[in-house]
Amino acid sequence: MPLAKALELAQEYDLDLVEVAATARPPVCKLMDYGKFKYESAMKAREARKNQAHTVIKEMKLRPKIDPHDYDTKKGHVVRFLKQGDKVKITIMFRGREQSRPELGFRLLQRLADDVQDLGFVESSPKQDGRNMIMVLGPHKKKTEAMAEARALADARKAERQGRVAGSDAPADAEEDDALDAAIEADDALDAAAEADDAVDAVTEAQDAPAEAPADEADAPVEQPAASQGA
Repeated sequence: MPLAKALELAQEYDLDLVEVAATARPPVCKLMDYGKFKYESAMKAREARKNQAHTVIKEMKLRPKIDPHDYDTKKGHVVRFLKQGDKVKITIMFRGREQSRPELGFRLLQRLADDVQDLGFVESSPKQDGRNMIMVLGPHKKKTEAMAEARALADARKAERQGRVAGSDAPADAEEDDALDAAIEADDALDAAAEADDAVDAVTEAQDAPAEAPADEADAPVEQPAASQGA
């Protein structure tokens, strides 16, 4: 079809004449609503990005002689990471004479793996890496499944809130809505707390590094000065 005739048709139907195959001979054009086409393409790309699952490796650092309360806190972070479909790298940091007791770190990693075996598995067995011992836990649940469940839960909460607002008991349920919001904020606070724990561990590790040499020197026997020959 001649170009002039195609332009005339586009004006007649209030559409756009869009070139879709510039390399063809002759070039191929199509009558369409170009604004609507761009919008639909952007929405499809957005939906595709929403369904993408990026593999994320979280990290949790522990000490061989960790306090029971601290262990429970850090185990809770590991459980949450595995529920989200993320891998978790567990690092046991040794300092001073603890480096001569690697079995302490190994037993701690085995204990953690047993505690979360319902949610994850040992993807990389414990191995020594300098002053640290490292183990990687993989989730049983795929990232896409975790994302779908989280999205379904968010939609259910949204629908429940809308239903309550539409009902006559909306004022009475305001406190429950606030409680749900507080729970979401608490979950975000747990993420921040995990990052803060890692920052504290990093600072402690940096402070321990120069302090080890003097500690070892202090354990060395002190040489007594030789008695003078005149005594």
